[in-house]
Amino acid sequence: MKPSGQTNFVYFLILIALVAMIFMNINQDSSQTVISINELASQITSGNVSKIVEDENSLVVTLKDGSENIAIKESGATLVEQLLNYGVTADALNHSNISIEVKQPSEWGAIISFLGYILPFILVGAAFFFIFRQAQGSNNAAISFGKSRARMFSGDQPKVTFSDVAGVDEAKEELQEVVEFLREPQKFISLGARIPKGVLLVGPPGGGKTLLAKAVSGEAGVPFFSISGSEFVEMFVGVGASRVRDLFDQAKKHSPCIIFIDEIDAVGRHRGAGLGGSHDEREQTLNQMLVEMDGFDTDTNVIIMAATNRPDILDPALLRPGRFDRRVVLDRPDMRGRQAILNVHIKGKPLAPEVDLTVLAKSTPGFVGADLENLVNEAAILAARRNKKQIGQSEFEEAIERVIAGPERKSRLINEDEKRIIAYHEAGHAIVIAALPEADMVQKISIISRGMAAGYTISLPEDDRTLMSKNKMMAEMIGLLGGRASEEIVFNDITSGASNDIENVTKLARKMVTRLGMSPELGPMVYGQKDELVFLGREISEQRDYSEAVAETIDSEVQKLVTSAYKSAKEILTKYRSKLDEVANRLLEVETLSKDEFDKIFPAPIKKNQGIPKMAN
Repeated sequence: MKPSGQTNFVYFLILIALVAMIFMNINQDSSQTVISINELASQITSGNVSKIVEDENSLVVTLKDGSENIAIKESGATLVEQLLNYGVTADALNHSNISIEVKQPSEWGAIISFLGYILPFILVGAAFFFIFRQAQGSNNAAISFGKSRARMFSGDQPKVTFSDVAGVDEAKEELQEVVEFLREPQKFISLGARIPKGVLLVGPPGGGKTLLAKAVSGEAGVPFFSISGSEFVEMFVGVGASRVRDLFDQAKKHSPCIIFIDEIDAVGRHRGAGLGGSHDEREQTLNQMLVEMDGFDTDTNVIIMAATNRPDILDPALLRPGRFDRRVVLDRPDMRGRQAILNVHIKGKPLAPEVDLTVLAKSTPGFVGADLENLVNEAAILAARRNKKQIGQSEFEEAIERVIAGPERKSRLINEDEKRIIAYHEAGHAIVIAALPEADMVQKISIISRGMAAGYTISLPEDDRTLMSKNKMMAEMIGLLGGRASEEIVFNDITSGASNDIENVTKLARKMVTRLGMSPELGPMVYGQKDELVFLGREISEQRDYSEAVAETIDSEVQKLVTSAYKSAKEILTKYRSKLDEVANRLLEVETLSKDEFDKIFPAPIKKNQGIPKMAN
């Protein structure tokens, strides 16, 4: 840590004191004896003194035996006068051959003497000075405690523009009006138009909400105030409201500008839902924000942008017209959007000629912008680790698996029996998925540990789809249970390796019954309303709005779906038992099978009703 000016001043005072002490004692020898003037007079009378050196009031007396003593004379008289007063005769001084030497006064003597008197006062004054400065600093800190902590970025040289944001073309079109308003406000005001005062960016984490807000500022060339919602809330009531007022005051001074509040759900949650009553700090901060947002004039030219991935928990007063008028949704990008995002992130990176971004975009359904950025970075790291000059297709494919499942654990020791079980488990997944027309395409099978999985089977859809049919969900459940079914058929036993598969199957079956209305017995109804304590910020309970009889029916329907899926998986594997053995044995040999190698062993039927990507382990 770099020392401050005050600390340096203290060090300087200490140095002066040390120098003064050194100069005061530089000529003092610890072996010399201090004698009085009358003792000196006796030594002169006895003829024992050979030399006297007078240095102002200090006398260095050298005896005839070579020893030295120190004596101090009075300052008001000369040495000879004092010796005469103490009984030394003039004859004794004249005939004793005593050499008397008088030194010139040192230039530092007066300074050292002065410092000896003034230094204590300087030190006391410095102590009082620092005490008062500390008190003043505490007062300033108390005053600045309620100041906004927003960071302002100048719009003179924008670093992020719309060209740096890809995969959200519709959102960019929505925000283009905001840019035009900030550039030419009179164009809208002259026609009586009012631009939305607030724009709420909604989307999954990593979808590019913050990046898009910076791009709006960069395109408009205006100041950009960035702050997180959590920076408003403090332990003391009223601090957050004060920071809100200060933020909006700063924004009005730099108008036109943009205020961007990231993770606004930290301060904008539904009022009255917490455990702190209606007067806690967060709600007071929200109240002040509501007042400030609705108090803008039409010529203020300050636009509020906020980002959240939980719009459902925001206070309704925050979303009403006049505050956040417009909601811009940043959904997960489709295949073309992912390819455009990859084009943005590969800028400046050396790629091998065989790299095909179209293939990578098809292989990453469900990835958001942050995932794709991480994917490109992981591929670059792998290429550097392998001492390559360019990033190849193999690095990108390996990076996809690292992002989905984690790094390979080649050092994990697995005995031959467990390795055979894992091979049949993953082969069971692959055979069942490949045999179902509604299931996805098998892309890769591996029995190498990766992350927490002992092995994995990756299946990806050919196209992105928004809707998911019941047949597709049933095919997914059957595919997930293929590993457990394979273990039972081949080894006549089951292991704990299918725990995650069973958990996912159970969740999907319950969701089909209770949330999606896919049970013939219960019909198209939703059972159970989820309650959420906003104070804790997560769904922790479910309100049962159905009877015990319906609860039994739900359990029965879920069990039917899971049992039916497991039965179908066993039937498929029994039918293709030879192919199951062939795939498992091949996995034991090479440990990893690509799509082409798997298709040579078990050609897949024509797929239909493609859905979202899944990974079984």
